[in-house]
Amino acid sequence: MTDFNHFIDNLRQRFTLPLPGESAHIRMASSSRLKFKLGPNEKTRQSAVLILFYPHEGKIYLPLILRPAYDGVHGGQMAFPGGRKEREDENLIRTAMREAQEEIGVRLTDVKVLGEISKLFIPPSNFYVQPVIGYMEKRPEFYPDPREVDQVVEVSLDELLNPANIGKKILNVRGTEVEAAFFDIQGHTVWGATAMMIAEMIDLIQSQ
Repeated sequence: MTDFNHFIDNLRQRFTLPLPGESAHIRMASSSRLKFKLGPNEKTRQSAVLILFYPHEGKIYLPLILRPAYDGVHGGQMAFPGGRKEREDENLIRTAMREAQEEIGVRLTDVKVLGEISKLFIPPSNFYVQPVIGYMEKRPEFYPDPREVDQVVEVSLDELLNPANIGKKILNVRGTEVEAAFFDIQGHTVWGATAMMIAEMIDLIQSQ
């Protein structure tokens, strides 16, 4: 637990410095994203996700979710818990927290927020996403909503920091071939916006 506390203290201090932002994102950007360079517009919807660290068996973990397979732009993909901002959300931190509670059942009273990393535009769904980083002092009990979550995948920080788990491949995305950088996490391909957020998170951690 001492190592976890040290990790959190260092991360908290890192938020006093400039964020890595696009320099980190571009490493994991897909070919289509690099080609079209689209940005938010008047119809773009605000949303947020929660990157939640916690200690377990001497290691640092965070949860990713596998979305159910459905006929939508993010069906069957790996992601952080999160979703669109609702009218009752006073800010995007509240959005991230509420969505995490709804999707994976974490108790919000146990979550402490460290800060926000760079917002990221997702062209296929026209969302502008705010990643929020928080932590819990012990491993949460997960109660996934089956309508939103097919599986909660607990990922150790060691897995994300291991260069052997990063690669590039061609993906077929709704009939279009896209070259994408990805993280291979327990047999799951983590790519797109989620991979770009992870890249910035990694830079944040490694620059401590």
